[in-house]
Amino acid sequence: MNSLSNISTAHAWQHIDFDIPQIHAVRVDLAACLRMAAHLGLAEGICNHFSVLVPGHDDLFMVNPFGLAFAEITPSSLLICDFNGQVVCGSGVPETTAFFIHAQVHRLQPKAVAVLHTHMPNATALAMLEGEPLRWAGQTALKFYGRVAVDDGFNGLALDVCEGQRIAAAMGNAQVLFMKSHGVMVTGADLSLAWDDLYYLERAAEVQIRAMSTGVPLQPVAPEIAEKTAAQMRIGEAHNARAHLDSVIRQLNLLQPGFSDL
Repeated sequence: MNSLSNISTAHAWQHIDFDIPQIHAVRVDLAACLRMAAHLGLAEGICNHFSVLVPGHDDLFMVNPFGLAFAEITPSSLLICDFNGQVVCGSGVPETTAFFIHAQVHRLQPKAVAVLHTHMPNATALAMLEGEPLRWAGQTALKFYGRVAVDDGFNGLALDVCEGQRIAAAMGNAQVLFMKSHGVMVTGADLSLAWDDLYYLERAAEVQIRAMSTGVPLQPVAPEIAEKTAAQMRIGEAHNARAHLDSVIRQLNLLQPGFSDL
């Protein structure tokens, strides 16, 4: 992939204190999501990207820099960018498609506080199949019932604003986008919700592929039960998602002591 070489550091934002506790906490959360994604095998080289709006600044987003693998990301290495392609805090630049996709999704989908894009293997495998990627045959999949959109318009790499706008439009009101021949994108009203969905989406895809590999037809859940189960899963989801991300941070502090201080 490419880096966005024409991004320049903006001086207009120098009066903003990007070291306040609220922003640092989001840095730790985003770095934790990236590192755990690497630990779970959800990353692909240095090419995938996670972003989140900066607290108090809905026109700025935090994103991982080009050239670093997910496993290398630290809170301090994350960039803060505006929607015009300027890095306003941090060293380096985002990967080119990261800017064109994430800036437009954040701009055009106001509820998308967090935007996570991966080529994680199982969900991406489903995105390569004809028809609907996710089947409503397992409990974990039902977490996403009524929340999924499919982008059938693969158009090569997202190297311009128009492609980012097209992808943002393809999401509609969904939080999960299967990007045919490409990967997946998960959005959330906060980072913990997006992370929780990303994790369970890959688990749902994994068990679906295992079930499909038997050659026995999948047994779908009746629509009324699927809808009921999805509603049950939404009860307390913000609390559960935050607890999940807190668990990720604790696990990383055991595996990689001090990562949150880097």
